[in-house]
Amino acid sequence: MESKKEKLWNVPNVLSAYRLLAVPFIVQAIVVGNNSLFIILLSINLITDILDGLIARVFHLETELGAKLDSLADIGTYVMAFMGMVMLERAFVMEYRAEFAILMVMWMLPQLLSVIRFGRFPSFHLWSYKVTGYVQGIFIFTFFVFEFHEGYFYFMLVISCFAYIEELMLVILLPSLNSNLRSIFFVLRSRTK
Repeated sequence: MESKKEKLWNVPNVLSAYRLLAVPFIVQAIVVGNNSLFIILLSINLITDILDGLIARVFHLETELGAKLDSLADIGTYVMAFMGMVMLERAFVMEYRAEFAILMVMWMLPQLLSVIRFGRFPSFHLWSYKVTGYVQGIFIFTFFVFEFHEGYFYFMLVISCFAYIEELMLVILLPSLNSNLRSIFFVLRSRTK
């Protein structure tokens, strides 16, 4: 019984739970228009996202609960980042509304299809998603702290769309949801063996 408790309450799961608990505080920062608090809290969420996955892999603490918790925290952070951009930088979002619409639709498609097909969000933890998280995090941080760089914005858009397409393909192809798949190439290779 004790070993089961240790698996559920390990450092990566606590970090993911923190990210979920931080969501209402990020919402508060957005509602009151506090850009500094928003970017600080969002940055902490992004850093703890990197740490929970790293710690889970290095110390072999990966669990199905941890993967689901991490995915929910990722969704919360992603939605908060988008909401923060829309609410705090409305003029910028309106100027690039087509790009933001593409980004949101491409992200939402695999999420919605997964809920329809499997009754839950995917928790693949793809390498492409990890890269996308870093690229998007850098974009948001530099946008709020420094200035807008259009070239990097479009780079972020392309990288994000490739990751969302990979996730969508997996949601369509897989007969059931699995966690920690790394890449569609590993999945396709294992299916041909």
